[in-house]
Amino acid sequence: MIKTDRVVVVEGRYDKIKLQSVLDAVIIETDGFGIFNNAEKQRLLRRLAEKRGLLVLTDSDGAGFTIRNFLKGIVPPEQIVHAYTPDIFGKEKRKAKPSKEGKLGVEGVPAAVLTEALQKAGVDCEETDAAARRPVTKTDFYEDGLSGSADSAALRARFLRQNGLPARMTANGLLEAVNILMTYDEYKSCLRVLKDAAKER
Repeated sequence: MIKTDRVVVVEGRYDKIKLQSVLDAVIIETDGFGIFNNAEKQRLLRRLAEKRGLLVLTDSDGAGFTIRNFLKGIVPPEQIVHAYTPDIFGKEKRKAKPSKEGKLGVEGVPAAVLTEALQKAGVDCEETDAAARRPVTKTDFYEDGLSGSADSAALRARFLRQNGLPARMTANGLLEAVNILMTYDEYKSCLRVLKDAAKER
């Protein structure tokens, strides 16, 4: 398995599942063309790009390149790297028939081919410092009131607004984003500001 500190962007859920078998990284889905009208996810991707950089791996068909070009338009070029898979014709096992262009998407590409594409993009050359710092855990979320209580959803909603994150993000999604975007101390500081503001109301 190879590793990257960059946030990897794929089109859908099955692409993400496939990529998790060869890559140790945070993987975000665009929900296909759904990214075009999702301003919250666009803001999130811009923040992730600024903090970690993005690595885009979409299908090799026209739709995949349309999504790549869209991402190029919302993220500065120095914050984005592209990995490409070759044209491989066939159909994914879960589908009844091939795609419109007859090419395999990321989910159907053999793991060895994906690994080679990622290595060509320089993924395995990068080091992550994630292990060197104290992560925010599910226990922290529980103890800090962001999960596990009747008031958790309301506090989480305020935390999401405060940090410009998508309103529909789940507790697990928020935990992942927090560990990408901030240190443990920055997280505690944000939470303190939020709780102090609530007391002043």
